[in-house]
Amino acid sequence: MNRVTISLEDELAEQFKAFIKEQGYKNRSEAMRDLIREKLEKERLRQLPEGDCIANLSYIYNHHERELSRRLTQEHHQQHDLSISTLHVHLDHDNCMETVVLKGTVSEVRSFANRIIAQPGVRHGELYLIPVSIEKQSHTHETHEHSHTHIHPKS
Repeated sequence: MNRVTISLEDELAEQFKAFIKEQGYKNRSEAMRDLIREKLEKERLRQLPEGDCIANLSYIYNHHERELSRRLTQEHHQQHDLSISTLHVHLDHDNCMETVVLKGTVSEVRSFANRIIAQPGVRHGELYLIPVSIEKQSHTHETHEHSHTHIHPKS
């Protein structure tokens, strides 16, 4: 482990101290590591649109919006290879929330999310991306070959 020393203006140091307390960090080092990881991940995603990622897309929509449920289902089916899992929650008589876990290239996932969020009737859409490396492994187990995927965060 490397030790890094930084200097901060008094006002920034106070804001950082408040941030640490609000977020529940035990120490400054943990907070700094998370902030650095977040910045590095954003930069990787910006520079590598064809790199792999996992993502969480969450959005709220009015299910009474004309044809919206059909259009959303159609988008999901057209990109079924990106979806790992979907959670659907009924918020009230009119509104639903969906959270979709996605896996694919950054550009594919962003494109899918943009098409979903841009649908008339969808509100509050948010996409959270994490760059990953995907490792496919296969091995023979007794009488059949078995393969699976390992997904490793990059930072």
